[in-house]
Amino acid sequence: MPLGSRGPWDKSESRYCGVETEFSDDVPGLLSYNISSGGFDFVVAPLMNPSYRPSSVGKDGRNSSVMPVAGSDLVLSPSEWSSRVVGKISSWIDLDSEDQTLRLDSETTLKQELAWASHLSLQACLLPAPKGASCANYARSINQVLQGLNNMQLWLRVPLVHVDDDPEEKSSSHPNDSWELWNSFRLLCEHHSQLSVALDISSSLPSPNSLCRWFGEPLRVAILNTDCFLTNTRGYPCLSKRHQNLVTGFFNHSIQIVISGKLLHKLHGGSSGSAALNSNNNAERVQTHPLRVYLDYVGYLYQKMDPLPEQERFELGYRDFLQSPLQPLMDNLEAQTYETFEKDTVKYLQYQMAIAKALTDRVPDDKVSDVTTVLMVVGAGRGPLVRASLQAAEETGRKLKVYAVEKNPNAVVTLHSLIKLEGWENTVTIVSSDMRHWDAPEKADILVSELLGSFGDNELSPECLDGAQRFLRQDGISIPTSYTSFIQPITATKLYNDVKAHKDLVHFETAYVVKMHSIAGLASSHPVFTFIHPQHSVEIDNRRYKKLEFEISRDTGSVMVHGFAGYFDAKLYKDVHLSIEPSTATPNMFSWFPIFFPLRKPICVKPGLPLEVHFWRCVGSTKVWYEWCVTSPCPSPIHNPNGRSYWVGL
Repeated sequence: MPLGSRGPWDKSESRYCGVETEFSDDVPGLLSYNISSGGFDFVVAPLMNPSYRPSSVGKDGRNSSVMPVAGSDLVLSPSEWSSRVVGKISSWIDLDSEDQTLRLDSETTLKQELAWASHLSLQACLLPAPKGASCANYARSINQVLQGLNNMQLWLRVPLVHVDDDPEEKSSSHPNDSWELWNSFRLLCEHHSQLSVALDISSSLPSPNSLCRWFGEPLRVAILNTDCFLTNTRGYPCLSKRHQNLVTGFFNHSIQIVISGKLLHKLHGGSSGSAALNSNNNAERVQTHPLRVYLDYVGYLYQKMDPLPEQERFELGYRDFLQSPLQPLMDNLEAQTYETFEKDTVKYLQYQMAIAKALTDRVPDDKVSDVTTVLMVVGAGRGPLVRASLQAAEETGRKLKVYAVEKNPNAVVTLHSLIKLEGWENTVTIVSSDMRHWDAPEKADILVSELLGSFGDNELSPECLDGAQRFLRQDGISIPTSYTSFIQPITATKLYNDVKAHKDLVHFETAYVVKMHSIAGLASSHPVFTFIHPQHSVEIDNRRYKKLEFEISRDTGSVMVHGFAGYFDAKLYKDVHLSIEPSTATPNMFSWFPIFFPLRKPICVKPGLPLEVHFWRCVGSTKVWYEWCVTSPCPSPIHNPNGRSYWVGL
C-alpha cells in the first residue's frame, strides 16, 4: 500500500516503497509475505538461483536445458509481474574479472536473466554494482543489451560512498567517489535513456554539495539499508536529520525507496516514541514482517511533508518538459496563453507597486489635482497592465490618461470589451498598432511594458522598447527600467536525453523554456547581458558578447554539465523587482520558467577547475539569436552559429 497521500493531486512514484529480498522459488508466497502481509508495494527479487553457474551445468547431473529461475511465468499474471516485481540480477556477476571462467559465466548469466526479465515484461531490473574501478566489459555487455531492449529500465546499483574529509582526497580521481563510477559506466553506454541509477545509501553521507549533483542524474531508486537507521529511546529505528532531509529530497523528485537488510533493532512494546508513527501495534507488525517497522518510519516521513503550494501544483505537469519559447512579436498569442499569464497576480501586484511609486515621484502631493500623467502600456494584451495602472492611480490619488497599445487584433477586441465593461472610456485610449510603428499624439510620462522573456531579452524587449522610447519624454520613466540575464551550469540528464531523442543538430541548437525540476545547479548563476531603459544610444548593439567563468566547489566532486539554465532579474522601478534568478526569485510568481541552453555533448568538469563559457546575443535585419560554447576544461562547438537553428523574428 502507498506510503500516504499529500492530496488528490499526489501521483508521485515515490509513494511506493519496495523491499529487497532473497531468492525464492515460491514467487506467489514471496509476494504474499512482503506485499500482502508486509505492506510493501513491490519486491526487488533475484530471478535466478544464486548457486547457478553456466559452466557447471551438466557436471552435477542437473538438466542443462532448464534455467533455475525463480518460477514459471504462469505463477503470476502479467500485470503482477510488471507492477509487483523488479528483477534483481545475480550479485556474483563480475564481467571484468581476470578469472576467465567467472567472466564468461557472468556474461552468459547476465544475458539469460535480462532475457527472462524481458519475457516476463518486468518494468525494471536492478544490476549489481561494478566490482572494481574498471567496468569496460560490464558496460559493453549492458550497452549491447540496451540496443535491443524493450521498454524495461535497467537500474545500476551504485554505492553512495563517503569521501574522506581530507581536502587532498577530494579530487575527482579519488576511487571512493561513487559518481565517478557511475559516470564512467554511463559514458561507455552512450548516455542511454533506459539506464538509470539505484543509489545504495549507507550510514555515512558525503557533503551536501556532493549529494545535490545526484538530483540531476537519472536516479530512480534509493536503496535504504537498515544500518542507516539510528535507534530512538524506545528502541525504534529513526534516521539522522541529514538522512531525513535526503529521503525528503528523494520524495520530492519522485525517487522510490527500497528497504534492504535485516532487522537490527530490538523492539519493545508500545508506540514508536520520537518517531511519532501513527500506529499502536507496531510490535505485532514486526512479528509479521521484520522490516515493517522501517517501512512505517519511511511512511511517517512521507506523511509529514508539507502539501505542495498551489503554484507548484499548477506547475506539476510542466516539470522537465521542453517548450519552445514564445515569439509574441512575430506571432499573435492565443486566448488560453493570455489567460494563463493573467492568473499570475503576484506579477501584476509588483507592477502596480512600481507604477504607484513612479506616479508619486512624477506628481507631488500638492499638484495631484492639477497634473494628469500620460501613461502608455505598450503590448497591452487583454488589459492586465491597464488595470494595474488604474489601480495604482486610484491608490495614490493621481490623475491618469492611458494609451493601451496592442498589435494583436484579437486581443484588441477583448480590450474594447474590457474598457466598456469597466467604464474606462474617458481614461483609456486603445491603439491597434505595433508600438514600433505608431505615431503617438503626445509624449508619455511613463512607459509600461510586459515584454520580458525567460532570459530577459529573448522575446525582444530591447528591440521593441528601442522603437517605442521615441514617444517617451526626456525625463520619462520606463517600467521596467532595466533587466539582466543570468546563466548557471547544470546537470540535467533528463533534459539532455529528451533533446538527444530528436536525433538531429537543430534541437541541440535550440533554447527551451522548462520548468526545471530534476536538475542540479553546479555553481551560482552569473550575469550575462543587461539592458537599461530608456537607453539614449542611437541603436542597440548588433552583437553583445560575454565570457563567464564558473568554478565547481571542491566538496562537490566531479560533475557533468549538460547545458545552462537561463534566468532574468528585472528592476521595474526603484526597489521593485521581478526575478526568476534562484537567489532573488520573486515568491509565488509563475509567468516565466527558466530557459535551457543544451550542449551537444556533455562536459565533465573536475572539482577546482574552471568552466569557461561564452555567450553571444546577435542581431540581424530580420532576426535575433544566441550563440554559445565552452572553451574550458575542453572546447565545445559554437552552438547555433548565424542563428541557423534557433532565432526570434523581428
